[in-house]
Amino acid sequence: MSVQEHKADAPVSVSCFVLTVSDTRTEANDTGGQAIRELLESGGHSVTGHTIVRDDPAAVVTAVNVCLADAGTRVIISTGGTGITSRDGTFEAIDGLLEKRLTGFGELFRMLSYEQIGAAAMMSRATAGTASGKAIFVLPGSPDAVKLAMKKLILPDGMGTRFKVLVQRKDVAVLPGSNRLNPVSG
Repeated sequence: MSVQEHKADAPVSVSCFVLTVSDTRTEANDTGGQAIRELLESGGHSVTGHTIVRDDPAAVVTAVNVCLADAGTRVIISTGGTGITSRDGTFEAIDGLLEKRLTGFGELFRMLSYEQIGAAAMMSRATAGTASGKAIFVLPGSPDAVKLAMKKLILPDGMGTRFKVLVQRKDVAVLPGSNRLNPVSG
């Protein structure tokens, strides 16, 4: 199927969960998570929920597994914990759950980030992939990095296209004329 065919057949709205991983962020200062939610909603997507968990691999795995079990969530976007300090465990936690990795996402993110911040971009371990039929994007905690990834990689050309191509699920369908994902009963 061509890129144009995927775009034409993709949903225009996808349900997303936003996960902030941080030892210091609260609802009041979670600027990265808030930016993701605002960009999703302004792009016509729904946010099924959001939460903040501490930067602890077990807590991250538990939070992602809850999202993976939620039939109403199709995409999980996390922010935070992708650096290289001893407390940054998001990459390892989520990478261990991925069934397929979209290595080009991290490569493109670091390339775009390099244009903005120089060689420090190599310290980001942003990644993406699929697990349990859902797309997962793992972003740094910086609001500027979040906006870069969302605006340049995740939202352009319609996130529905990326979702459709990434997961190729048989238990969801796009209803003709609606371009919205709906469960297939059966």
